[in-house]
Amino acid sequence: MRRTDGCPTVGRVTAPTTAACPFDFNQALEFDPTMAELAARGPVTRIRLPYGEAEAWLVTSYDGVRRVTTDARFSRAAIVGRDYPRLTPEPIVSPESINVLDPPRSNRMRHVASQAFTRQRVERMRPAIDRVVAELLDEMASHGPPADLVRHLSDPLPMHAISELLGVPAADRAELRGYTTRMLNTSAAKRDQAAEAKARLRSYFADLIAERRRAPGDDLLSTMAAERTPDGDPFLNDDELSVLAVTLILSGNDTATCQISNITYTLLTRPDLLAALTRAPERLPRALDELLRHIPFRKGVGIPRIALEDVELEGTLIREGDYVHVSYLTANRDPAAFAEPDEVDLDRASPSHMTFGWGGHHCVASRLASAELAGAIGSLLTRFPGLRLAVPPEEIRWDTETIRRFPIALPVAW
Repeated sequence: MRRTDGCPTVGRVTAPTTAACPFDFNQALEFDPTMAELAARGPVTRIRLPYGEAEAWLVTSYDGVRRVTTDARFSRAAIVGRDYPRLTPEPIVSPESINVLDPPRSNRMRHVASQAFTRQRVERMRPAIDRVVAELLDEMASHGPPADLVRHLSDPLPMHAISELLGVPAADRAELRGYTTRMLNTSAAKRDQAAEAKARLRSYFADLIAERRRAPGDDLLSTMAAERTPDGDPFLNDDELSVLAVTLILSGNDTATCQISNITYTLLTRPDLLAALTRAPERLPRALDELLRHIPFRKGVGIPRIALEDVELEGTLIREGDYVHVSYLTANRDPAAFAEPDEVDLDRASPSHMTFGWGGHHCVASRLASAELAGAIGSLLTRFPGLRLAVPPEEIRWDTETIRRFPIALPVAW
């Protein structure tokens, strides 16, 4: 018996054939058929992505993803300096980013960043979030129907929240949001734009950090810049701080911006779900978790890891030096973890979803994103009980240029 890729079989360990991954970026919120096909092939399969030097393994099962993201034998740091397989022409992350550090080195940066997103601090922020939501919805009501929910709520709320935390002046926020969008572009023709956007974000935060070191404020950048080691040295240097700030502004905008629109769209096209939440708004927290699990707000995969030694995973031998991608999307739809995973069950009490990642690279801003979603969706449904789409669902235009999945505009009426 031989492995299907032509390599000898080792015991019961097999390797699937390589699959190209032309992810369908034209889908609305339907689950990507390519991802579904790959998951159906087995928990570990071989893939080739549009950019990068090599093929990679794709892990699609809930247990497999959990293992890869918590096993020190799979390293994010090892990809630094390599042309790793990916969906974007320009690598999104910088070498100093927390997203490509392994424990224990990453613990230092996560310790500093996580101070802004403790449960207690996020709870203290909720009144401010609710106040901003109310102001944005006031403006939407004044505008009158039809109104674009993306422009009035989904875009400005997360950018406001993370910018307030970082101390980004209001006049600079629209420009920074444009940079974050360009960084996530998947078109080879726009590689230079993505690289320029990343450089401009780093440069912006380098200047802002230098200013905060000279004249500290009460924002997160000032707090992080003031952190000192027991020897009195800066806990993070300027490069580390600027890259961390870029990571935080990407994380702070990413999930909440997409999912405010995606969840609203789902509810407005699923009258049964909308009616259930209207009758019992106390179900909203659990319902949001289920909608986060169910809605594929990303396309494809993110940052891979490299196997530091031979590892057998889910019956497949992964060799030392192999790239390994995980799919949080398919893990969230794994029938071994979630009963009837393709259905929305607002009372589901299954394992935690993986929309915010898992393990050492779980999104540090997840509590803030959850607070924004709860404030935005809860207030939206209360303020506009007759909310509905202002155009037929098939007329909604969806992002097809970045790795995110969200409506470019979401016209609503009430």
